[in-house]
Amino acid sequence: MRVALFATCVNDALYPSTAIATVKVLERLGVEVDFPAAQTCCGQPQYNTGYRRESEPLVRRTARAFDGYDHVVTPSGSCVAMVRDNYPRIGARAAAEGRGRELADAAASLVPRVVELTEFLVDVLGVTDVGAYFPHTVTYHPSCHGLRMLGLGDRPRRLLRAVEGLELVELPGAEECCGFGGTFAVKNADVSAAMGDDKIRNALSTSADVLCGADNSCLMHIGGMLRRRDAPQRALHLAEILASTEEEPLR
Repeated sequence: MRVALFATCVNDALYPSTAIATVKVLERLGVEVDFPAAQTCCGQPQYNTGYRRESEPLVRRTARAFDGYDHVVTPSGSCVAMVRDNYPRIGARAAAEGRGRELADAAASLVPRVVELTEFLVDVLGVTDVGAYFPHTVTYHPSCHGLRMLGLGDRPRRLLRAVEGLELVELPGAEECCGFGGTFAVKNADVSAAMGDDKIRNALSTSADVLCGADNSCLMHIGGMLRRRDAPQRALHLAEILASTEEEPLR
């Protein structure tokens, strides 16, 4: 099995520890992981802002970067959703406009192989206990892309429940959006902040040590609001919890 890590631009620039944690978890389970250096952004910011044609070169580049791998694993549901949901749309539109089938063929080759981390662990490897140790109380925020577009369901919670020492506390209003939404947070800052206030109010009501998620874009938003309030809770990516062991615990 040839597996490539799709780190994503957000993790590469701001949260490299999440990408490192993903590799640690996969290698602990016997998976050989490559990191294709040609990978860049998936094109989601451009596409979501209305620059469809400008995102097309990134579809080509991403497909080339991950060509030949059995699975492309990423700790970002939003990037998986971009590839699965929008790459075929981009390819179909280009073909309909008479610009050939290059993009459609690239999407058709890549889409079936791109999986979010919890999908890969639970569905492909068939594991929920990855040998993690994290003696803290944790509440889980399901991001909108993972919840609504990928249908991750209880996969992240099943992985968290199997972590030794971890106590999982349900988050009130868990399925409500945190308010980030990429460029939405920039264009609608007041609404985004109000939604974030609701989310952290619910998170703090759990008295959990950690608010966990599977998308660092959401965690950047929530975590930033928690820090500005000097809240005792911290935001942490699921991969970093799963990478923590009794021998090498995450502090």
